[in-house]
Amino acid sequence: MPLPPLPTAAITIGVHVEDWRGAVAAAGDALERSGSTSPEYTKRMIGVIDEFGAYVVIAPGLALAHARPGPDVHTEGLSVVTLAEPVAFGHPHNDPVSVVLGLAVTSGDEHVLLVAELANVFNDPHVIPALAAATDVDSIRSLLGVTAPPEEQ
Repeated sequence: MPLPPLPTAAITIGVHVEDWRGAVAAAGDALERSGSTSPEYTKRMIGVIDEFGAYVVIAPGLALAHARPGPDVHTEGLSVVTLAEPVAFGHPHNDPVSVVLGLAVTSGDEHVLLVAELANVFNDPHVIPALAAATDVDSIRSLLGVTAPPEEQ
């Protein structure tokens, strides 16, 4: 399963946040702007980290914010947020985070497939620093190997 198209509304570059909650909220806001989720999904993503800790920090500098499928997920979606200043999530090895991906899925099967696809992207150790340094949406799409949705092409 390829990664879904990445709308411009789902990309936010150089965000200033106070902490990990602000970083996850920015990723959730981007998912909401793109039409993938409603605001409740952002609250659930934050709740997952409150409950289970910083396991979402999956690589040095990279967090994959997500929650289980639910009625607040309208369609599968991905968001990308780069931070102006990295923030700590509380991960013992992979903090601080400078790139936050938001992931919304409508089924558990989609989750597994999309996480596997993201893992393939991040096998290249240069992708995370390049995402963190990206200054435009086309660079971000290129690094992730995704396209804009048809209405933006």
